Amino acid sequence: MPPGSDHPPPSSDAAPGRWDNRPKRHWASRLIIGSVVAVSGFGLSIVLLIAVALAVAYPNLPDVSDLTDYRPKLPLRVFTADGVLIGEFGEERRHLTPIASMPAVMKNAVLAIEDARFYQHHGVDYIGVLRAGLANLGRFKSQGASTITMQVARNVYLSSEKTYTRKIYELLLTFKLEHLLTKDQILEIYMNQIFLGNRSYGFAAASETYFGKPLQFVTVAEAAMLAGLPKAPSAYNPISNPKRARVRQQHIIDRMLENGFITAEQAKAAKAETLKIRSSSDPARLHAEFVAENVRQLVFSQYGEETYTRGLNVHTSLRSIEQEAAYRALRKGIMDYERRQVFRGPEGFVELPADPKEWDDAVDDALAEHPDNGDVIAAVVVEASAKQVIVLRPSGDRIEITGAGLRPAQSGLSDKAAPAVRIRKGSIIRIMTLPDGTWSITQLPEVEGALVALDPRTGAVRALVGGFDYAKNKFNHVTQAWRQPGSAFKPFIYSAALEKGFTPSTVVNDEPLFFDAGVTGGQPWEPKNYDGKFEGPMPLHIALAKSKNMVSIRVLQSVGAQNAQDWITRFGFDAERHPPYLTMALGAGSVTVMQMATGYAVFANGGFRVNPWLISRISDQKGRVLFEGTPPKLDDNQRAIEARNAFVMNRLLQEVTRSGTAARAQGTLKRADLYGKTGTTNDSIDNWFAGFQPSIVSVVWIGYDNPRSLGESETGGRLSLPVWINFMETALKGVPVMEPGVPEGLVSAGGEWVFDELAGGGVRQIAPQATAAPEPKEPAKTPSGADERNRILDLFRN
Repeated sequence: MPPGSDHPPPSSDAAPGRWDNRPKRHWASRLIIGSVVAVSGFGLSIVLLIAVALAVAYPNLPDVSDLTDYRPKLPLRVFTADGVLIGEFGEERRHLTPIASMPAVMKNAVLAIEDARFYQHHGVDYIGVLRAGLANLGRFKSQGASTITMQVARNVYLSSEKTYTRKIYELLLTFKLEHLLTKDQILEIYMNQIFLGNRSYGFAAASETYFGKPLQFVTVAEAAMLAGLPKAPSAYNPISNPKRARVRQQHIIDRMLENGFITAEQAKAAKAETLKIRSSSDPARLHAEFVAENVRQLVFSQYGEETYTRGLNVHTSLRSIEQEAAYRALRKGIMDYERRQVFRGPEGFVELPADPKEWDDAVDDALAEHPDNGDVIAAVVVEASAKQVIVLRPSGDRIEITGAGLRPAQSGLSDKAAPAVRIRKGSIIRIMTLPDGTWSITQLPEVEGALVALDPRTGAVRALVGGFDYAKNKFNHVTQAWRQPGSAFKPFIYSAALEKGFTPSTVVNDEPLFFDAGVTGGQPWEPKNYDGKFEGPMPLHIALAKSKNMVSIRVLQSVGAQNAQDWITRFGFDAERHPPYLTMALGAGSVTVMQMATGYAVFANGGFRVNPWLISRISDQKGRVLFEGTPPKLDDNQRAIEARNAFVMNRLLQEVTRSGTAARAQGTLKRADLYGKTGTTNDSIDNWFAGFQPSIVSVVWIGYDNPRSLGESETGGRLSLPVWINFMETALKGVPVMEPGVPEGLVSAGGEWVFDELAGGGVRQIAPQATAAPEPKEPAKTPSGADERNRILDLFRN
């Protein structure tokens, strides 16, 4: 290079006498330019590819316009008359709630954990995508990138498969939804559509499922718990996975605080709040499963498969307070009976680990197959002796049972107990609390029962319990079980006798009866009274109060079995189920509990036949009334018997509750307007009490599904009557004493009301007054054939 020159010398291949003034490109510059060109080309290819995909896929996207009028599958919901939910039927348990009715705390909890920038982005949160990408590299806490709009697109229209094609459709649907719907509409669909476990769809249904309360009343802590469910309804289920659910709830509360939805004080209080999770055995749940199922069948017969998707709301005649009282009364009666039975042994056995620290998991696994049954709960024995039993619950609670609480299982604590009966470490047993708050060993009952209550003036069903536990046995013993009514059927025979000239003062002989083989066509029949005693001549009202079988047979002989069979149909009984033989006097036919309630309602309302009914109103999810029933008005078209007949029968039935086999009724309830009759069939197989107050009639039945004796001393007065009294204590609270007026056609004679023509010597005087009813010269028609001979030999007691 020449001195003072800034230019390099010419290259050897340059033209002679010329310098090359062109600058050389650096290799890095060439690389950058090439990369830009390549990326631009690749980007253009992607754009073209997306454009082609859009052109192909967009026309194939589902029509989302129907979401502007969002109509998801809505279940059939059944309510009591006072608005308490008692049943839901449908694949998806959902309560459609407009976004305007969603509480702010619930919306904020969902936004905080699912899509905090929901109202800022346009369907895809690019910041969220970047954050999720960094989280996948392990830099930040893992967070999802799916927005609420994307979840709506996926949950409503797409499958859950993870493919690129589905992802493309999801993005396209997301943009389409954002274009068509408002943000509030999208959020409303999401909060009603999302699955949250336990067949619950949407947060309103989940609030009812997990907390037993309307969504409008959830707290911050409860809202955070519910908001944790969409990610994994099973893993974060507060019933089955309480620990994991609480960890996620605490995280969501932190997110709500970070996003400014709650204050630090609210967050602290929410984290400390103890949640009351509602399980399937929640004692606060109103148990009316038999009613709900009955309603489902009735509605399905009208609406078919739409029953489960149309969002029908059915209001019934049930009263929640009385339904709860009926449920508890029947369960108490059955469990009181169960405490008098022989201990049948533990339900199962689990081998507990040697390390007590591992017992909790073993107990949880073992008791998963032995769910609690209301207040009859399952536990695993960890220590057992004749003086003390210690059990462990799934919650980890240790419960000590001593004293009277051991008595029902004393035979299982004996050293001589058979292996199948013996209570030892690892035994799975049942326990329950006693009235004094202490614990007692018990067992799930094998016996069944039923209770129904009607308004005799309208036929409205006010309470119905079809068995001890619906989950254990779905057979409805109120409407489906045909059982023998025993002495509870006698009032209908006596009612027929009033029409044949009998009065409360008519004297009938309580002396032995005998029918030889020549009369029965089979084995001789010698009926007995329950107590085996005979008291000679007595007035009709005393005979019914004491439930004298000999008197009832003689009354039926005088009335005529065929006449009596015709008469009982007035009360709603089936003639063919009550053959016209002498055993009808002792309740040898077949009835349902509901039939007995309908029959006794005739006495309670002054002689009218009413049909029981349950459904008062059906409406759709928008509140449009599809059906509304009106209680029937009693008129002569419904008259079954004369008012005077009902009045005199009430006089007889009142005597039963005052001084007869049901005297405990008036003695306990402290009121005179109670009427009824006990019933116990032969060998105490069926056990009854049917009774009423003028505003309500109630019938209780207890027995085994496979008929067998309840026990020699288990009469209707001992077993069923206490259940009836327990229920009526609630049903009659605040109800004034009612004394019916004397109807026409009656006169007072000797302190008793009699038909006026009998007092004057009219044609109705068939049985002489104040003298013994005539002994029939020939017995009533007797059955023929082996089945009928067995029937006449099936004797009944009180």
